[in-house]
Amino acid sequence: MSEVVVAGGDPEGLGAALADRGADVSRAAGTATRPDLEDAGIVDADVLVVTDAGLATSVPIAVDLNPDLRVVVYARDSVPEFLRGQAGHIVDPDLLGPEAVAEEIV
Repeated sequence: MSEVVVAGGDPEGLGAALADRGADVSRAAGTATRPDLEDAGIVDADVLVVTDAGLATSVPIAVDLNPDLRVVVYARDSVPEFLRGQAGHIVDPDLLGPEAVAEEIV
């Protein structure tokens, strides 16, 4: 089973789609600061899903805490250049629905 931490509001319901496929989903509260990520279980997670490009600064923190972490950005807004090298997948919800993305993650 995959352990997934979702950072952001998740208006498309990717977290629910992941849970439907058997992933253990937790959520990083607020602005996904280091304590928020730790409380959500990022140290033991397999995947970080960022659903708000405004939370891009949480990615280097999460990767610092868990270097083996796979990062998926599922957001409509463009992401900062520094994030492009750390994210395994950057997906626009207008192009792929949450079910298709969840299938690829899990």
